[in-house]
Amino acid sequence: MMMTQAGMDSRKNSNGNSSPNKSINLNEIYAVKRSDGNWRSAEVIQTRGTQDCVEYYVHYTGLNRRLDEWVSSDRIDSIKNGSHLIDNDEQPERKLTRNQKRKHDEINHVQTSYDEMDPTTAALEREHEDFTKIKYCDSIVFGNYEVDTWYFSPYPEEYEKCKRLYICEFCLRYMKYARTYIKHKSQCPHRKPPGEEIYRHDSISVYEIDAKEHKIYCQNLCLLAKMFLDHKTLYFDIEPFIMYVLCEVDKVGAHLVGYFSKERSSPDNHNVACILTLPPYQRKGYGKFLIQFSYELSKRDGQVGTPEKPLSDLGKLSYRSYWSWVLLDILKDLQGTVSIKELSNLTSITEDDIISTLQMLNIVKYWKGQHIICVTPKQVEEHLKSENYRPPSLTVQQDCLKWGAKKFGSKGTRANKKQKSGD
Repeated sequence: MMMTQAGMDSRKNSNGNSSPNKSINLNEIYAVKRSDGNWRSAEVIQTRGTQDCVEYYVHYTGLNRRLDEWVSSDRIDSIKNGSHLIDNDEQPERKLTRNQKRKHDEINHVQTSYDEMDPTTAALEREHEDFTKIKYCDSIVFGNYEVDTWYFSPYPEEYEKCKRLYICEFCLRYMKYARTYIKHKSQCPHRKPPGEEIYRHDSISVYEIDAKEHKIYCQNLCLLAKMFLDHKTLYFDIEPFIMYVLCEVDKVGAHLVGYFSKERSSPDNHNVACILTLPPYQRKGYGKFLIQFSYELSKRDGQVGTPEKPLSDLGKLSYRSYWSWVLLDILKDLQGTVSIKELSNLTSITEDDIISTLQMLNIVKYWKGQHIICVTPKQVEEHLKSENYRPPSLTVQQDCLKWGAKKFGSKGTRANKKQKSGD
């Protein structure tokens, strides 16, 4: 039973004893103890449970919404002294440059305020936040992992408020009960994604999946992805998209690691609409691998490309790190000069993305109406020593990519080539 009234008392403290004097109201700010042990101010947004066992959904002031969570009343203190709260990680005595502040905000999950947005973006962001404010599903069981979710995902009503969902890692069917999941695992005939395998190197595989041909799988993939992406709005109208699914392959099957999607034809040269590495596989180099893979497709298409905006905070970090590595790798061996346009032609990265990356690295200047790269070998060497710009641990092996320029027929399948099915 969902309890929504403001002013509901929690009845038990951490020892299970009655605590009738503790009143916690919706839409008010309290000190809340985070899982790292620090106290931080947070707004109570919603409640759930019974009168004897109540949980509160809180949003921590100034932090990214993926850190919102359900907490018990013993982690909420309405009278905690504000001086003990960790609400501002910036040091006031040190002024940050614009680039330093941007890096700080991304690393520390600082949420962009509405005041920093243009009016249209702010209005859209408020509407999006209202629709996706509360995450009811705390975790998913996926393959060998139980994964904490980050955001709301619009699963059908009978599923969206389950505390835990069970998802088959091969066909992506979602279930409410462990017994259903166990039975399904023993009977599911699938051991790999549908579509065509276009890349295989050692245990790494990539499948190209036409959403028109495999609509249910791709819808389920989008619903799963929304649990870890804040600004994903595509769930059901997926037919204009192609999915590229990255897997780890073993004797059991091809295990979903991450994916990116792209439009069949993008007027804005978007080579990625949505990109995600699932949390159990993050910090292993798969994010940059997917980014590089998207640019390899752009190169074979003879196009420059850029991801759709806005990127998540983790997405921004990954893209800036990848762009920096690609550009610095070229500049370290450069003899003579090179223009922004020449770099774009070499890398398939748009000129705007190149300029913003070089500005972050502080190696470009604007002179007489154009951007000029100004860098010494020593500067390049110092940047390459930084952990932020080190070479990716996984790179795309060109001879393992079996893919030609993207051409689709009227039915959405690759022209002059029959699409294989994993079903």
